[in-house]
Amino acid sequence: MHRTILLAMLLCSSLMHAQFGKNCEVRQLKLNVFNPGLEYEMALGVNSTLDFRVAWQVALEPASSQPLENYDFFPAITVQNRYYHNFNGRQRSGRQIYGNSGNYVAPTVALFSPGDRVVENRLVDGIHAYGGLVYGVQRSYNSGLSFSIDAGAAYYAGPFEGGIHPVVNLSLGWIISEKRWCVGR
Repeated sequence: MHRTILLAMLLCSSLMHAQFGKNCEVRQLKLNVFNPGLEYEMALGVNSTLDFRVAWQVALEPASSQPLENYDFFPAITVQNRYYHNFNGRQRSGRQIYGNSGNYVAPTVALFSPGDRVVENRLVDGIHAYGGLVYGVQRSYNSGLSFSIDAGAAYYAGPFEGGIHPVVNLSLGWIISEKRWCVGR
């Protein structure tokens, strides 16, 4: 009986190690100064995280006839499911993966709540959103400084004619709270 319990515990611990691995930070909270707000990133698997950002974000004005030329600050909630594809290569070459320093691919969704505004002499109200795919780079340093940039394309929808437009997200700030699972060199 004791052997069965011991085998079950060993199997469970190996499955947990296989699921969570050793690469991603379990969780980290970041203060973003470029787009003022907070960002929370938590591990989902070996090289996968869920990134949740609440901030005043620079964004294009999708209700404009020239959305790529008109920008504004909007309150936004952004969610990304990041898959870091180069953690192992970074570790092998002696580079750190602290703070999830790596390159990633992520489906992304954002919800903007700008309120009522006048765009090209017409009243636009309500929220708008986008959903798409981005490729990004994130680097964090022992001082706590962290930055990430990602770019891709997304479909914008809201109280205007929807369409596919570029997406660029920039985050610059500090890690203010972390729970490390494993830190690379």
